[in-house]
Amino acid sequence: MILAIDTSTARLGIAVFNGTEVLAENCWTSPNRHTVSLAPAVDEMLTNLEIEKKKLKAIAVALGPGSFTSLRVGLSFAKGISLGLGIPVIGVPTLDITANQQPLAEMPLCAFLQAGRGKLAASFYAVRRSRWSSDGNIEVYTAETLSDTISEPTILTGEFDADMRSVFRKNKNIKMSAPAASLRRAGYLAEAAWKIFEKGDYPQVSSLSPIYLHTHDPILEKSQG
Repeated sequence: MILAIDTSTARLGIAVFNGTEVLAENCWTSPNRHTVSLAPAVDEMLTNLEIEKKKLKAIAVALGPGSFTSLRVGLSFAKGISLGLGIPVIGVPTLDITANQQPLAEMPLCAFLQAGRGKLAASFYAVRRSRWSSDGNIEVYTAETLSDTISEPTILTGEFDADMRSVFRKNKNIKMSAPAASLRRAGYLAEAAWKIFEKGDYPQVSSLSPIYLHTHDPILEKSQG
């Protein structure tokens, strides 16, 4: 049994996965309330499932990028349970979760999340070994500069708001994921972490750290791409 926790942004998600089924999943918008809402939500989910915490074999946590404070809340909570139960914490990059929710395709995919102050954190993916695989780079954009970077048919998925959809709709090369398919789901985090758990290929809890975006990161200019 694995508990998944995603506090990367204002969208918070939790899920419980038993290796075969996602037994429960909850995703909601919780701006500036992760500290007070996370623990009660986890307790309620486990209570409804009639699962005691001691039955958990691992904790999955989204590593970011994302909000500095939000990421600390999730990782600190996961490490607390880990310490109490003596179980591992398995980290998964947040954009990988977003990307691997999407059906495989021949065209590239770009996954992004909102990073505050009009910034977007984004990474590009291609299908390798039957899964979306990142090019390894996370860049900072605005909606306009990200749109201008995309010059070939590309799937775009992430935390769209209405204004962003208006911007991206102007670029005929962009195929936006539908709203329901854009919601980052903790069930996918749980599945990804379970595969890592089964292989036993994960670092010590003490070495886990979030992927932060720094406020001095430059926004890519429109001339790029």
